Amino acid sequence: MKYINDNKLENKTVLITGAAGFIGSNLAFYFQKNYPKTRVVAFDIFRTDERFSNGNLKSFGHFKNLIGFKGEIISGDITKKEDLSRLEAYDIDYIFHEAAISDTTVLDQEIMIKTNVNAFVDLLEFAKKKNAKMIYASSGATYGDTPSLQTVGVENPQNVYGFSKLAMDNISREYIKRFGMSIVGLRYFNVYGKNEYFKEKTASMVLQLGLQILSGKAPRLFFNSNKILRDFVYIDDIVQANILSMGANVSGVYNVGTSEPRSFQDIADILQKELGTDYKTDYFENPYKAYQTHTQANITSTCKELGYEPKFSLEDGIRDYASEIKRIYESEVKNV
Repeated sequence: MKYINDNKLENKTVLITGAAGFIGSNLAFYFQKNYPKTRVVAFDIFRTDERFSNGNLKSFGHFKNLIGFKGEIISGDITKKEDLSRLEAYDIDYIFHEAAISDTTVLDQEIMIKTNVNAFVDLLEFAKKKNAKMIYASSGATYGDTPSLQTVGVENPQNVYGFSKLAMDNISREYIKRFGMSIVGLRYFNVYGKNEYFKEKTASMVLQLGLQILSGKAPRLFFNSNKILRDFVYIDDIVQANILSMGANVSGVYNVGTSEPRSFQDIADILQKELGTDYKTDYFENPYKAYQTHTQANITSTCKELGYEPKFSLEDGIRDYASEIKRIYESEVKNV
């Protein structure tokens, strides 16, 4: 579905950072399919074998997420000014900044701030120089343990990742105020969908439970998972919010979710229905002392000011995603 008229994007140049990652790659293919006359520049550090102290990969960008993409691809690190300088040759109209350390369990505060906050400032300076609109990924993690409805302006991050994203939001507001820049920050809630497989352990529970089921195992959940609710949002709705942000004559920070929280039990049950299984559920004790049991994005301003309207219920999203989960299982998991 197109959210902006073709003539508004014809001969425009779009930069996507983190383009080989989950959301970045979906944006890249959206433009390629719907706006073929738009020039898309994909910028990503791509995957290496480097890992954080928690054992997770430092970069989730993977070439397989961009197979079929026909635009320009630049391998670069957003924290290195010499890499960003390669973008000077392009007349950029829009920047979709998806590159970040998105692993909420990373404890290295220095690298989190350098990557998520300091590099963001460099990109804002680049956007200012190019007179480009900046649309960037913020996060529902900024809210921490605040009660639902999670609302912009009431935040309490509980990890350095959430803190870094809140810092980005505060900096963006300052740039809007001081320089009159056009900047939209999108606070994603629990996103699931195509091209998340290479996030490994940080991929959504929709994918993780789906792969468990396809391997012949009952989905594993905490006891009382029917009472643990999250605002799960399908990737197509995330893309919608990003594209609408291009055309909206507003700046600010907006939540992107469905505002209809669903339980982890719902995910398992819907998956079993779509995958044609009946393995019941394997329950175990929740090992976390502090665990948020409810998130629900307040999307009133997102709908009003961006024109956003969530189109995928959890049932719709999983139904649409099911064939891709099966493909991932057959091509990436089954024979490993």
